[in-house]
Amino acid sequence: MTTAPLLLVSDHVGGTVHVLTVPDGTQTGRLTGRHLSEHAGFLALPGGRVACVDDRRGELLVLDPFGHELVQAAIPVAVPAEHLAVDPSGRWVAVTTGLGKNTEPWSDLLTVVDLITEDAARVRTRVGEPGVTVLGDGDPLVILRHREPGALTSHRFADLLGTPPGCPTVAAHAHLPLPDDGHGDAQAPDRGQVFAATGEGVHRARRKGDALLAEPVIPWGSPARGWYLRLDPRRPVLWSTLRGGPADPLRWPEWTNQAWRHDLDTDRTTLTELGPGLVFRLALAKDHTAFTRIHPDGDELILLDADGKTARHLPLPAMDGAPRLGGTPWEGVQRRAVAASPGGDWVAVTRGGHGEVHLFDARTGSEAARLKLGTPLHHGGHAVLRTQTDRAEGDPVGR
Repeated sequence: MTTAPLLLVSDHVGGTVHVLTVPDGTQTGRLTGRHLSEHAGFLALPGGRVACVDDRRGELLVLDPFGHELVQAAIPVAVPAEHLAVDPSGRWVAVTTGLGKNTEPWSDLLTVVDLITEDAARVRTRVGEPGVTVLGDGDPLVILRHREPGALTSHRFADLLGTPPGCPTVAAHAHLPLPDDGHGDAQAPDRGQVFAATGEGVHRARRKGDALLAEPVIPWGSPARGWYLRLDPRRPVLWSTLRGGPADPLRWPEWTNQAWRHDLDTDRTTLTELGPGLVFRLALAKDHTAFTRIHPDGDELILLDADGKTARHLPLPAMDGAPRLGGTPWEGVQRRAVAASPGGDWVAVTRGGHGEVHLFDARTGSEAARLKLGTPLHHGGHAVLRTQTDRAEGDPVGR
C-alpha cells in the first residue's frame, strides 16, 4: 500500500493496465488480459478507487489501487461500453452501450449496478450512442441523453434494478427534447443539475421529482462547439474544448480549438485560444487544467491556470505513426491521453506507440520524469491519476 499519487494507464489494445507511483514510476500493480473501454473511460469513486469496463470480458471493474487487492469487484455488464456514470454517493452505476467496431448503432442495452450488493440488471432502452448521468437525492434517477431524435429521458434507478431477467424494454418516466447533435454530458451533484453539449450550446436541466425541468441554454460564445463536457470538482465550473473549422476530418490540421470555461455561480464564460489541430479530452490538476494538442508542426501540452486566462505551451516529442496530412486523426494512428488529479500538481501525458508517459510538474512546467511501460500504448491508451483524498469523485461521469 502507498499514500503517493497513483497513475493508472490502460493499454486497451494490448490488454494491460499499469499502476505506477508518481513521480518515481514504481509499478505497484498490473493487470493483463483486460481490454478497457477507452470511450467509457475511467470513473472516479470515493477513496481513490476507479471504475472502468472491460469491453472484451463484459465486466464492470472496480479498481482500488491504494488497497491490498487491485480488483475490488468484477460485475457482468452489457458491452461495448459507451458511457459510464455513478450517482453522487458512489453506489449506483449505469453503463450504456454504443457502436463498438460497428458502423451503425445496433445495441439498446443499458446496465445498472449496485456497487454495495453487486446486484445488476440489463434493460433495453433505445438504439444509439446514449450519454448517461445518475442523479442522486435518495432515490436516484438514470438520465439518458439520446441523439437523432435528441432527448433527455429519465428512469428511476430502483425500477431498472428491479426488472426481471431477459433484458425487458423499459419506458422512460419523463422526456425532455434536445437538438439531435448532443455529445458530451456532465452533472453538478450539489445542484441536482445535468448538462448536455449540443451545437446550440450547453443544455441544462434540474431534477423535479422523477422528471427534469429545462433551464436556459448556456451559449458557447463562439462559432465553434464542444463535443466533450466535464465538471470541475475543485469549483463550480464546466469545461470543454470548442472545435471549429472545416467539417472534413481530412483537414483536421486546420481545426481551431478553444478552451471553454463556464462559471456556474457567475454565469460567465471564458474562452482561451489553444491553437490548430487535434485537441480533445482535458485533465484537471490542483491549480491547472491540462490539454494536449496534436499537429503536424509539433505536439504540445497546454496548461491553463485555474481561471482559464493564462496558458503555458510545453513541447512534446513527436510520435511515430501520428496523424498525418491527408488522413483522419482517428483511424489507425497514434494519439495521446492526458491525466491529472485535482489533489496535486502532476500531469501525465502518454506517447502512443512508444509506451511512454511524460510526467510534468504543472507548477514549474518542467518534465519531471519519463516513464517506460513495456507495452506500446497503441492509440495513446487511456490514463487516470488519483490520490485517496483528491475528491475527483465530485465529477461522477466517466472520463
